[in-house]
Amino acid sequence: MDIDGQVEEAARRVQVRFVTKLKPPFKAPPTSIAIPSNLTRLGLSSIVNNLLKAGKDDWNPEPFDFLIDGELVRMSLDEFLLAKGISAEKILEIEYIRAVAPRKHEEPSLHNDWVSAVDSSNSKFVLTGCYDSLGRIWKAAGSCTHLLEGHTGAVTSVCVVNPRVAQDGADQIVATASKDRTLRLWKFDADEPSDQIKRIRAYKILHGHNAAVQSVAANPAGDMVCSGSWDCQIALWQASDSDTGDVVSVKKRKKDAEEEDPQVEEEAKSTLVGHTQCVSSVVWPQDEAIYSASWDHSIRRWDVELGKDSLNLYCDKVINCLDVGGEGSALIAAGGSDPILRIWDPRKPGTSAPVYQFSSHSSWISTCKWHEKSRFHVLSASYDGKVMLWDLRTAWPLAVIDTHNDKVLCADWWKGESVVSGGADLKLCISSDVCVL
Repeated sequence: MDIDGQVEEAARRVQVRFVTKLKPPFKAPPTSIAIPSNLTRLGLSSIVNNLLKAGKDDWNPEPFDFLIDGELVRMSLDEFLLAKGISAEKILEIEYIRAVAPRKHEEPSLHNDWVSAVDSSNSKFVLTGCYDSLGRIWKAAGSCTHLLEGHTGAVTSVCVVNPRVAQDGADQIVATASKDRTLRLWKFDADEPSDQIKRIRAYKILHGHNAAVQSVAANPAGDMVCSGSWDCQIALWQASDSDTGDVVSVKKRKKDAEEEDPQVEEEAKSTLVGHTQCVSSVVWPQDEAIYSASWDHSIRRWDVELGKDSLNLYCDKVINCLDVGGEGSALIAAGGSDPILRIWDPRKPGTSAPVYQFSSHSSWISTCKWHEKSRFHVLSASYDGKVMLWDLRTAWPLAVIDTHNDKVLCADWWKGESVVSGGADLKLCISSDVCVL
């Protein structure tokens, strides 16, 4: 079979066979065909769509990506084969996958100030933090169900606390961190139907930092949270209900009558000391280990039981964000005061040097986040106003999401197939139908 495509007649041809792990209707015939060797990804995608739509009148063209020997093709076939030293004399097997790029953008959800933090690890809702001192729960784009009231400064970080053993009907717990030097824990019913926004107050206030709190994360067990602050310390707190704190009463108005709203105030269970500047980001991926990033140019892994760092990576830039995931849930992604997303593999000897560096942004990186179910995919957000989706198998971004018109301050994956992001343009944006798996 010979397919010309819209290319020059003189182009050299190679014999290829398109293969895929996708299920019907995305399986092309397994026969080999001759195609021009100067085709790029778009040309290859056009050919596969032509093969797939044969006999299907209602076929909608689908963007595809292509892998040869496990590496994504981001140049012409000719250039790729030459760069990799692959012979064009034999039949070339090309695997195609659905392109990782959003196919739909929801209407933005507006806030009153900068959207500084987002956590969408729970498929039922998106949690945001804002510079107007409020947290918000969103069930969908434009549908805010809860306001979290109580902070007296900008909310800088948020996290969903997921107890490992959740009881049926149990309230969802979330945590927020703020420039007011406190953290707060909140409970709400994620399944409760609501036709109006419900205002809730924290059930626990966590005191102990003596400067703005910059980051908060929960452990996998869901009974502890940790926080990083401008006081250079990491504090560990009890998230589960306990009677060890001091109970205070906060007056709230309800139906024109003042009512006592009890809240528990607690201090930190322990602190981790070692950073010399702001602890800008913390993650707690395993119960026994916390990872932190700092403006002191270091990334550290802490042994929770011993209270000491067991890994100390140095970067020559201020670090704003980090996340742990990828292969073996062991790769460390971080971004900071330059446009480069860096990834380390601490399992390898000589881990001081990143194993991957991605440099398509044009300003500081504010957020990075691994996809929960893929060892290849990670996103980054930047002050350049863009969110980029990356695959470790290529140096170029798979997709650039430019729904913001100002700095992007936070981003996360949602439901495995959407990207949510917030920025200085006061918007929470949701880009959906991103085919990662």
